[in-house]
Amino acid sequence: MINITYDAPDFKLKDETGVEHKLSDYKGKWLVLYFYPKDETPGCTVEACSLRDARDDLASLGADVVGISKDEASSHEKFKAKHTLNFTLLTDSDGSVMQAYGAWGKKMFGQEGVLRKTFIIDPSGKVVKVYGRVTPLGHGEQVVADLKSLLAA
Repeated sequence: MINITYDAPDFKLKDETGVEHKLSDYKGKWLVLYFYPKDETPGCTVEACSLRDARDDLASLGADVVGISKDEASSHEKFKAKHTLNFTLLTDSDGSVMQAYGAWGKKMFGQEGVLRKTFIIDPSGKVVKVYGRVTPLGHGEQVVADLKSLLAA
């Protein structure tokens, strides 16, 4: 298997409380950055809850979790509260960060939209793992297992 790493595209987005987050804020830590279509939709809720349940394991491995969608801050705030999400959600209202990460494109039936993708970014800011077409159920466990493998390599 060939591992191709590349610099993670920079971002500067606000969270559900209006605080700005940048890629550089996570320098020196592992980052699990995931893109999802919409708060409170079935697949997105399953994925978020899976990552919520895996967050303590990820944190013990030195990783933060950040989710990005086009939803407004007020939607993120309600989504986090309803599902007790223990990580940051960012708003990419114009989709520019999604475009930079390749998380925007053609979906089923040729419509364009947010693609469910997850990126593991190492402490130096390099993308070291990309999950395209994420299966929401069990995604958190999969990320934990892969991060353990990356740390062991």
